[in-house]
Amino acid sequence: QVQLVESGGGLVQAGDSLRLSCAASGRTLSMYAMGWFRQAPGKQREFVAGISRSGGSTYYPDSVKGRFTISRDNAKNTVLLQMDSLKPEDTAVYYCAAEWVTTATILINRYEYRYWGQGTQVTVSS
Repeated sequence: QVQLVESGGGLVQAGDSLRLSCAASGRTLSMYAMGWFRQAPGKQREFVAGISRSGGSTYYPDSVKGRFTISRDNAKNTVLLQMDSLKPEDTAVYYCAAEWVTTATILINRYEYRYWGQGTQVTVSS
């Protein structure tokens, strides 16, 4: 069982940066694929970044590519999401997710993840 806690959300202006953190407990993250998702009011939860177990591979959808960067520190059981050049449409609750994997895969489908944090609100004003 993995427990995930996100932090770092807040209210910023368009063009600003934020760094979200996901702290894990209960298991070492080195055997887990990790992802960040977001959900805006009235919309489905969408994938924004994924990283393989070792951190050697990452993946982003076009909507955030070049602006968001996911990283991990398995020794600290932490995953980060650096968000630059934020836009009002990035406003959402951001969730960290984890799933145990046996290969260096990146999971992009929310249904592939069993473990979720409680979310942290990010609001970008124009």
